[in-house]
Amino acid sequence: MAASAGPEIERLIALLSKLPGLGPRSGRRAALALLKKRDTLLAPLALAMAEAQAKVRACGVCGSLDVTDPCAICSDATRDPRLICVVEEVGSVWAMERGGAFKGRYHVLGGLLSALDGVGPEALRIGELVSRVGDGPDGGAVTEVILALPATVDGQTTAHYIADRLAGTNVPVTMLARGVPVGGDLDWLDDGTIAQALRARRPA
Repeated sequence: MAASAGPEIERLIALLSKLPGLGPRSGRRAALALLKKRDTLLAPLALAMAEAQAKVRACGVCGSLDVTDPCAICSDATRDPRLICVVEEVGSVWAMERGGAFKGRYHVLGGLLSALDGVGPEALRIGELVSRVGDGPDGGAVTEVILALPATVDGQTTAHYIADRLAGTNVPVTMLARGVPVGGDLDWLDDGTIAQALRARRPA
């Protein structure tokens, strides 16, 4: 870090460097960009962050983030409460909503099971999920739990654990299909994706 930078700038760089995808060098570039555009970028960003810190909260039902509790999705009467899509983090909710194809409700785990990182079931919102499925949202029975978790070792471990926990509820537990993406070229796909696509093939 430059010796000429004051403590305020150094603190800004240090905090920016902690953001996902940013390191010390990216943090310095981001800090410089913000400081060069104080009126049009830094001040509005500071205001937006202060408002988010004061108003944004976790939804008591699904665990997503919103300014209301329950969140807008859980409060939307047009969405099907019988369908629950389980995701790792809030960012996955936003990704699913961009597609606009899912019209049910969500459940945010807050992470994945990881023996290496010491993350066990008690650290995630799995117990809350089991309660939601058992009780049924809005007094109605859950007809399907969709696991939209990463195709990683931790993601698969978490999916199997959740399926085992929900086995006694008699509610179908499904997973998102994985394989050839829309517009994908086979020559660019890895062997695992092609193998998964073959296993998940369906009638044309």
